[in-house]
Amino acid sequence: MAADLIRAHVEVIATSGGDVVAGAAKAATAATPIVFTSGGDPVARGFVPSLARPGGNMTGVSLLVIELVPKRLEILRELMPNATAIAGLVNPKNSNVGRNVAALQEAARVKGVELHIVEASNEKELETVFASLASLQAAALVVGADPFFFSRRDQLVALAARHAVPAIYQGREFVATGGLISYGTSLTTVYRLVGTYAGKILKGANPGDLPVEQPTRFELVVNLNTA
Repeated sequence: MAADLIRAHVEVIATSGGDVVAGAAKAATAATPIVFTSGGDPVARGFVPSLARPGGNMTGVSLLVIELVPKRLEILRELMPNATAIAGLVNPKNSNVGRNVAALQEAARVKGVELHIVEASNEKELETVFASLASLQAAALVVGADPFFFSRRDQLVALAARHAVPAIYQGREFVATGGLISYGTSLTTVYRLVGTYAGKILKGANPGDLPVEQPTRFELVVNLNTA
């Protein structure tokens, strides 16, 4: 799909869906400007040499996904002060899964709770994960930030309700559909920044001169009915 865009001679590519999509765009062209959203570290992923001075044909927004993991577990621990075990849901196919798991493990160690990592990358596995939480004696669930989980947020929220599992999510979109609580970056703000950068490039700006943005405001959202 990225190669198709290059053959169509587009003037700028804006990506969503995380590092895999941004990586595909990068592989397709070293000339066409790309404005990305990155859930990981754009420097470590090789998208840009530095956040302040991207230098090449790529710039965009870093979502600080991994950096927010400890805060989500901390909030869930405050919500469930008597919980001795918490589960962390991750997608094993996510390119950032290793860093995500490490951040969860460290946050659980600091808070003194047992952590169970559960994995799902399709709808059937989501069903299996929630069925297993009772046997794991996990009192609550931290849902990892992942494009697949975001696309299946209705299913995730329904499963959490059916199994009576308090869960914290990456953004308000989960809470709007009935999820209990979320903490993270406003995706509306992120994509507005992407659009702003795309507009600047279309007006002649060099993407290499536009520093990679990072969110400075984060939302804590609670669904009072679910609570």
